[in-house]
Amino acid sequence: MELLEALRSTGAVRDFADETVTDETLFAVLDGARFAPSGGNRQSWNVIVVRDPQLRRRLRDIYLDAWHDYVAHLLIGVVPFSPLMTAEQRTEALARRSAAQAASDPEGFAENLDRVPVMLVVCADLGALAATDRDLDRYQIVGGASVYPFVWNILLAAREFGLGGVMTTVATRNETLVREALGVPENFAVASIVALGHPRKQLTRLTRKRVEDFTTVDRFDGRAFLGV
Repeated sequence: MELLEALRSTGAVRDFADETVTDETLFAVLDGARFAPSGGNRQSWNVIVVRDPQLRRRLRDIYLDAWHDYVAHLLIGVVPFSPLMTAEQRTEALARRSAAQAASDPEGFAENLDRVPVMLVVCADLGALAATDRDLDRYQIVGGASVYPFVWNILLAAREFGLGGVMTTVATRNETLVREALGVPENFAVASIVALGHPRKQLTRLTRKRVEDFTTVDRFDGRAFLGV
């Protein structure tokens, strides 16, 4: 697949066919993904391939608990877990948790996470992350630059083998429980759960903002960059 085609057509896939992904294929996906960039080339990632049915069910339950919190935020019309949420919004979201549980879909992705063909838990070595925003008086984001390009590479490499998937960070809401379930050391952060498989339907057209909608010249409030 041509690179630009892959970039324009690799969307989130959560609905998988009942088809096995071989170890050989998964190894090849990871073998390609490992060339992702990272700060100082420290390659902070660690991947756990979760196969044990009991562990999968445990992770599903941990994920689903956090998913109900996520949906509760949607029910009050805010971006879930936004760093800019007010204390009042946090309280309101908490009060809607029961409604979120009641809205649970038996056929949903979260409710059936344990059944995905491939479940990967990607962790990041905190000691290897150059978090240059560590001391700023705001939400920290920079450290993720050394692990999420690898996660994205997994999804891109999967396309080469006819696979689709999704990167999800919902389970990190309950990171301590994930650590306990999988024996993850305290100095590692749970960056993502990645689900992979043969998609029932592969998206080919994605909807995104135009370049001129998010790119300006010289200043944040500068004129739109039009490329002409």
